[in-house]
Amino acid sequence: MNEMMGIINLSASTDKLKNLTEIRTIGSIPIGGRYRVIDFILSNMVNTGISNIAICTQGKARSLYDHIGSGKYWDLDRKKDGLFYFHPEASSIDIVQKKGDIEIFNSMLSYIKKSKQPYVFLSRSYMICNVDFSDMLEYHKKSDSDITIMYKRMNNNVRRFVDCDAINIDENDDIVSIGKNLGKKKYYNVSMEMYLMKRELLIDIIEESIHLGDVDFLKQCIFKQLGELKIKGFAFDGYLACINSIQNYYKTNMDMLIPRVQEELFNANGLIYTKIKDEPSTYYADDSYTTNSLVSSGCLVEGVVENSILSRGVHVKKGAIVRNSVVMQNCVIDETANINYMILDKNVSIGAKRVFNGDADHPFVIAKNSKI
Repeated sequence: MNEMMGIINLSASTDKLKNLTEIRTIGSIPIGGRYRVIDFILSNMVNTGISNIAICTQGKARSLYDHIGSGKYWDLDRKKDGLFYFHPEASSIDIVQKKGDIEIFNSMLSYIKKSKQPYVFLSRSYMICNVDFSDMLEYHKKSDSDITIMYKRMNNNVRRFVDCDAINIDENDDIVSIGKNLGKKKYYNVSMEMYLMKRELLIDIIEESIHLGDVDFLKQCIFKQLGELKIKGFAFDGYLACINSIQNYYKTNMDMLIPRVQEELFNANGLIYTKIKDEPSTYYADDSYTTNSLVSSGCLVEGVVENSILSRGVHVKKGAIVRNSVVMQNCVIDETANINYMILDKNVSIGAKRVFNGDADHPFVIAKNSKI
């Protein structure tokens, strides 16, 4: 029997993703053509052998439920263990912004107590990577750690992890402090917000926090334990992206066009699974042109597509040009339209002869169901 249960916490600030999260959670944002953001952490857990997984949702989660459903595409539709959802009863603003996510964890205490696995792995959804957590568990046991946090050593020239948690580690991998990456230091250790601990310890932390009422977020509860518990860092050396802004979302999609990143992200430690949709193959017209792009099934390409990602059912009409863009499901780019450095949400229709130009550092977003 696997020793870990998994908890995916979707409560997070969406201020820098508002154009994409007004109708959905971060976890259900489409990415890479046919995937959603949550597919990566969910697949990582399943590939590690975790079969008891809880998802703590927030806000407008209908699209998340529609995408994941019973979890059958991740082999989580089972009689023993499986997939569980927890959603705050009050409004997401009241629970997440005013009281924090500790109230959500308190509401799922009975589930945590009834689970049989001795260890619990907690994670956010917005860290994009392909990782096997088995090595982290072995390290956690051998180091006799109370809590282990996964991190990655980064060069700030990348500048994709500004405002993320940064952890300071001594020569024995003990975490001595946790702060924020302000982009000032050349090198830093970015916290991947993935925590491993014994299930009984998590129960104690939640109950103590509710009793004292002095913290709002589970992350704060863990940070408060730095002087009392043995908290270790576990290094990750693979590809990592963080979907916490429009710019990072766009750049992560563009990274998926790089063969090396594509191979590591989708195959390194197991496949990344997603909801299966039976669509016809993409049709390319005789005079169409496509290069360096990810084009999902069910598309109709009659124009030009370069350095772009197209989700299912996109129609690029004759004479239309799509460059350096992320185009989500069922969008239509009409004849002779031209888009460059754009993010089109689902069901967007760009009229004939329309021209839109964003920028690599500031891509322009068009909201879902827009007709322009």
